[in-house]
Amino acid sequence: MKFEEATAVGRKVRASAIQRRRRGQAGFTLVEMLVVITIIGMIMALVGPRVLGYLGESKAKAAKIQIESFSSALDLYYLDLGRYPNSNEGLAALARSNNTPGWNGPYLRGGVVPNDPWGHSYVYRSPGERAPYEIISLGSDGQEGGSGTATDIASGAR
Repeated sequence: MKFEEATAVGRKVRASAIQRRRRGQAGFTLVEMLVVITIIGMIMALVGPRVLGYLGESKAKAAKIQIESFSSALDLYYLDLGRYPNSNEGLAALARSNNTPGWNGPYLRGGVVPNDPWGHSYVYRSPGERAPYEIISLGSDGQEGGSGTATDIASGAR
């Protein structure tokens, strides 16, 4: 047997031995998988509520910013027409004209009244309880009142 042939045979023997060892070690055992899943579950149990809390806070902040944007648009409407839209006209008066003389809108970007971050329409009242108008997001539940993420968010003090 020549040296090259012996080397080739030796490589084949080593390669098949390595393959046999790998076959026995392929994949993870059921116990290892259960341990990993348990650890991931514990991490999610600790981190999940915080992430959801931040999400609720960010939606409340977004609602406040939208209400401030509506307030600015209402002030421009007032400067052009000398009055705020009444409750029947609502925030839609900022987006489209009712052939009102002096209307220089749309006063909202895109010409549409967006919903609040929870997908509900904003409530607009004019006159408001303590101001010429009141803009309210009813929170995550879409109902008046509530606490936590369901707390109503209103323009000015309520």
